[in-house]
Amino acid sequence: MVKWGYRNFEEREKTMSAPVTRRALSRPRHGRMIGGVCAGLAQRFGMKPNTVRLLAVLSCLLPGPQFVAYLILWAVIPSE
Repeated sequence: MVKWGYRNFEEREKTMSAPVTRRALSRPRHGRMIGGVCAGLAQRFGMKPNTVRLLAVLSCLLPGPQFVAYLILWAVIPSE
């Protein structure tokens, strides 16, 4: 009888203990437009930098401290 879709204990252990790799948040040296914040966020979350840049520009159309948040991230996120 197969339980939970696994054929044996070893197969279950392989899938349960797969390493999760995460890239640290940093501003890349190459591919920056202004400060590299959008490029760094795009690398961290596996998105395209132009998509993050477009979202950042569109968010500036809404009321709120988006520009201040960008400046804070620029100061806080380390460069590669």
